[in-house]
Amino acid sequence: MNTIPTIFNERRATYTVVGGTRRQGNTGLSAVLLNRGGRYLRRGVFEDIEKAGFDQVVSVEGPRESFDLEELSARFPTVKFLTLQEKVGIGESVNLAVEELSCERFIVLWNDMRVVNGLAPFRAVERLAAEPFLCAVPSLQNGRFETLPTLKAPAFFRGSVKTVSFAPLREGAPSLYPFDYAGVYDKDRFVRLGGFDPSIAGPYWQLLDFGFRAQLWGEAIRSTNLIRLRYEGDLPLEDATVDEGYKTFYLKNLAPSFRGDQAHLPIRRFPQYLARSGVGPFDAWREYAEARRWVRVNRYRFVCDARRVTELWENPET
Repeated sequence: MNTIPTIFNERRATYTVVGGTRRQGNTGLSAVLLNRGGRYLRRGVFEDIEKAGFDQVVSVEGPRESFDLEELSARFPTVKFLTLQEKVGIGESVNLAVEELSCERFIVLWNDMRVVNGLAPFRAVERLAAEPFLCAVPSLQNGRFETLPTLKAPAFFRGSVKTVSFAPLREGAPSLYPFDYAGVYDKDRFVRLGGFDPSIAGPYWQLLDFGFRAQLWGEAIRSTNLIRLRYEGDLPLEDATVDEGYKTFYLKNLAPSFRGDQAHLPIRRFPQYLARSGVGPFDAWREYAEARRWVRVNRYRFVCDARRVTELWENPET
């Protein structure tokens, strides 16, 4: 299990930046563009982004040589191209891009997404300003313009946490996490929360960790119909295979107990963790002790435990 960060961007990957010399507006909303690869025409993607009217755009480029960056940066001066020098996870890519933005809020998009309703950035900003919360998740559609069940609700089943999917039928419905990382985030709240945990490699457990941590620390993630995004390609599949990432998620979110005004990770739960950890007692205790230290550092930020989050979850369909 990798070291759990205690502050935002504590572990920093190496990258270079090209372009981004100009701001397009002053709406308070900028964009982080993630690259899934594929056959999408880069110029067309950036033209769509430009029409949306974001103040700034950070395009995260993978660790490979991109021959068109100089040309694209000259054509799109509001786009900052962040080129990673090593392969990092999705969440860490978002964290790094956020540090390059000077804005109140930012939206995370992919290069295979298109804006359906002619996004007006100021409307999304006004929505969050009227009722501040961590993240507003958009309505996501497939290539046939069908709304997808991308809102997530937590549930415990046979001692394990599961997620149940719902379609966003109403404005402001709760979601445990932003599906596929897509959403409008409050930057200050995102940074205070610690962003996405780069020690968790798999997107599913990384998003689940982000969502539970938000709920456990008193933040909210809600849906908004002001923004509708459409996938041009296939809907990305979520891989919920139990791996090392699950262990970190479990220790940070499910195992802690909450009493009074603080949380702690009790030693009495270590034997159960040892039996299921898949490693020897010394490695298991090292992982458990690290998580105990992380919980202790953040103990007063908890407002409840994971069981309470699930029991009080609001049904998105009501």
